[in-house]
Order: sequence, then structure tokens, then C-alpha cells
Amino acid sequence: MPERFEDLIALLALYRPGPIGSGMLDDFMKRKHGLTPIKYEHPKLEPILKETYGIMVYQEQIMQIASALAGFSLAQADILRKAMGKKIPEVMEKQRNNFTHGCLKNGIKESTATKIFDLIEYFSGYGFNKSHSTAYALISYRTAYLKANYPVEFMTALLTSERDNTDKIVTYVNETQQMGLKVLPPDINESEVLFKVENESSIRFGLLAIKNVGKGASESIVNARAAGKYKSLEDLCGRIDLRLANRKVLESLIKCGALDSFGFLRARMFTSLDTILERSQKLQKEKSSGQLSFFDQTVSSNEFGKAAESLADCKEWPEPQLLSFEKDMLGFYVSGHPLARYAKQLKRFVSCSTASLHEHKDQDTIKIVGLIAKIKQTLTRAKQEKMAILKLEDLDGSIEILVFPRAFSKVSRYILPNTIVHIRGTLNLTEDTPKIIAEDLFPFEEIYKLITAMSINLSGIKENIFETLKTLLSEHKGNVPIYLRLDTNPSGKQAPVKSRVQLVVGENLYVLPSEKLIQELDDLLGEDRLSLVL
Repeated sequence: MPERFEDLIALLALYRPGPIGSGMLDDFMKRKHGLTPIKYEHPKLEPILKETYGIMVYQEQIMQIASALAGFSLAQADILRKAMGKKIPEVMEKQRNNFTHGCLKNGIKESTATKIFDLIEYFSGYGFNKSHSTAYALISYRTAYLKANYPVEFMTALLTSERDNTDKIVTYVNETQQMGLKVLPPDINESEVLFKVENESSIRFGLLAIKNVGKGASESIVNARAAGKYKSLEDLCGRIDLRLANRKVLESLIKCGALDSFGFLRARMFTSLDTILERSQKLQKEKSSGQLSFFDQTVSSNEFGKAAESLADCKEWPEPQLLSFEKDMLGFYVSGHPLARYAKQLKRFVSCSTASLHEHKDQDTIKIVGLIAKIKQTLTRAKQEKMAILKLEDLDGSIEILVFPRAFSKVSRYILPNTIVHIRGTLNLTEDTPKIIAEDLFPFEEIYKLITAMSINLSGIKENIFETLKTLLSEHKGNVPIYLRLDTNPSGKQAPVKSRVQLVVGENLYVLPSEKLIQELDDLLGEDRLSLVL
């Protein structure tokens, strides 16, 4: 735990791959907490290295040591610092001789000088510029203070600062939610150009962070709204500058749900957009040229109002398409997650989620279902064979999936963005973050083809359900057998020991497994009565 500002400076200098790998960080912590004694090779080192517990952490310390012990000028000390960074043997040998000679002139033994230079040479490979580290520490302290004390305001500013970087937006939205705050979706009547604080626990998504909605369009929308909230798509198109907020902008607003407050289906607004835009552009053109009289404008406004109720009559987009549009426009899902519809059934097909990976051991076989959020196709170094690195998202988080050439050649046709897949593979815990090495991968909807049998526990089921069950099974004819199981206590015994009776239904009631069938069986019998054999 940092106790003073200097601890933050040291932390930022040490928390890097080099110092961590060399053991410097561990040594620093042990010395700080008194677990390892602090020693100085010479008394003159103490005032220079005391703040870092005898460890050479900063480049400036090396320069100070060269000056205090060997009499180097600051210019000469800087030459030493640069030489160590380049690590040219002949230059280093010259600097060693200069350092040793300078120490001897100051009454320091040659053996001590050699040992100190050896330490300098070792630590210089990991040394960091203290002035830089101090600047970073100050920024870190200030941002940590703001995040801890003004979380909504801080996260709002952070989201605004990365409004053009979708990946960062997604990361910070997740962080915001983990802090117990809400990121409210964009709304044509509530959103500003940038992210804004909605209340003490909510942040409203900014219009400028929506894909295809630029600064000009955002400002036009917000400025025109000053006269009053928008009432419909027609009202919006009639009031904004359509030269700035064009068709592509309006399509993006519809797709991400920013116009949902109008109360119309997104598909209806999208389908009607061309007609509404054509009329709006005509009216704006006539108005700008002064062709409309007051009477004409009144008539046009009335006709325009009638058009507000005459959107194309069509069904809403399917849920996967709705969610896909949201992800494309915002970088994350607003209405829900594509996996949410499978949430109840997932436990039958997976061995863990991203949240429970820590319960497994390295090299365990893992079965997991998730959405392919990112795909990076590459080549192996040795044989230049095709492979892929995937980012897989489930309802709890994300994990990296490695698809090496052998598996890639078999499953590459299924590796598509925003596809829900079932993956069987090996857990790899050798690095900082867990990874799964895929052995098999296929679309989740094909999981039902792997079911070889289904078992139903009928213990305690009322008799009037049997006829309904029979009808349900007959509506899903296939070749997968259904086993009916009864658990009963032995006759005349009160002990909890149970006997099991299991029967297979006639072939006329064999089924074709599907999401619909499993859901209907769960609804009829309860979720814990159906078992699947894969």
C-alpha cells in the first residue's frame, strides 16, 4: 500500500516487464516491509538510495552515484547513462575505467568501486527516468483521486476523451458498470453532443460517439432541439439541417435506438426514412428559397403532421439483427446480449463460463459458449500455416481463444464475426491471462445435433401432465430416444434410499432436439427435470 507520493513514483518505475522479470520489484517490496535487510556498499550511497531502500531504480540515481563517488561532472554522468543504454562493450569498458579511477582518487577501494559499477551496470538495464515517473505518478494520483471521489464525472470525462475509439469506449463502459454506475443509451431528446452526467449514478451516451454521426450533425441536432423536444422522425427531419445530418446519420440513429423514444419500431422508421427525407428536403428547399407563403407553410405543416402517423407497416427486425446494429453503431449491446436468450440452456452444454475459469486447472478440457467479438487471422512463425486468435464474449466476460492450424483447417468456415459458437478446448494458465486452445468449434445452433438421448424425471409429476407431454413429443418427431425416469422409495421403508425405474418411450415418440422443444419441456415440467446426453 503506497504511504507517500514517492511510493507512487517508484511503483510506476518498477511495474514494468524488465524490473518484474529481474526480481527488482519483489526485492523492493521486501525491503520496504522490512523482510530483507537494506545494505549499502559504501556510506555515500545511502543518501542517494535511501528513498528506494538501497535499490538503484532511477537513471538519475546512477548519475548521482557517478558524481558523488567518482567525481563525474553531470555531463560525464549523462554520458555514462547513455552508454549503459546502448551497452557497447568497448564504451562500457572505458566508462568502468573512468569510474574506478575516479573512485580511487576519492579514497574508495578498487574492489568496492568494481562492485558498485557491477551493480550500476546490472540495474541500468532496468532503470527509469525519475522525472518521467514523477510526472506519470502525479497524473495517476490526480486521476485516482477523481475516480474515487467523483466517479460519475470522471468516467463521463474519460468516455468523452475516447469518443472516437470504439474499443476504448467498450472497455470504459464495462468499467463504469463494474463501478455500479449506468451508461444510458443515446436518446435524441436527452443526449448532448458529448457524454454527460445524467444523475449521480448514470451517464448519458453522447451523440458524437455514435458511428457515422459527426460533430456537425450532433451540433445541428442539439441546437435545433433548443426550441423543444422532437416528437417524431418527421419532426426531426423537418427541423435539423439535412445537409449536416444526412441519411447515413439518421440510419445510424435509428439502428442504435436513439429514436426509440418516438414510440415506433426501428424497422418501420428505417423503411420509411427515404420517403420522409424526400419530403423534408423538398420543404426545406422551398422554405430557403422563399417560395412558401404563410398559408403554404401552414398547409405543409399539417400534411407533414399527417405523415407522422403513416410510417411503413412492417414487423420489427429480429432480435439478433437489432443487437447486431446496436453493436455496430455503439460498440456494445444496449437492449441485451445475444447470449441472453440461451442463458437458461447454456448450463447443459458448458463446463464453465469466463467467470468460473479460475476454478479449473491448467490443461483442463473446457466447454464454453460465447460470441465471437474479434477475429485476427495470422500465420504461424515456423511453417507459415493459417491460424486465428479470437476474442470470445459470454455473459460474464471475455477470453482469448487460440485456433491453431490443425483445428483451423477444420473449423475456419464457422469463424465469423458476431457468431455464437460452442468451443471445446484446453485451458492454458501459463500466462498472466487465461487462454483456451480450441480443439473443436461450431455454431451453437448445431449443438442440438449432438444430443443422442434425452431423459425426463417424472417423479412427483401429476398424471394430467402425461397427455400433454405425449402431445408435445409427437409434435417434434425425430430419431432421438426419450427415457422416462421414476425415483421411488423402496416399499415399506422410511429410509431416504431410492430405487430408480427407467423406461424408453415408443419409437413413435422419438424426437428431433431443438431449442424450442427443450424450452417447451422446461416450461411444462420444470427446469430441473430434463437431462441431455451428448
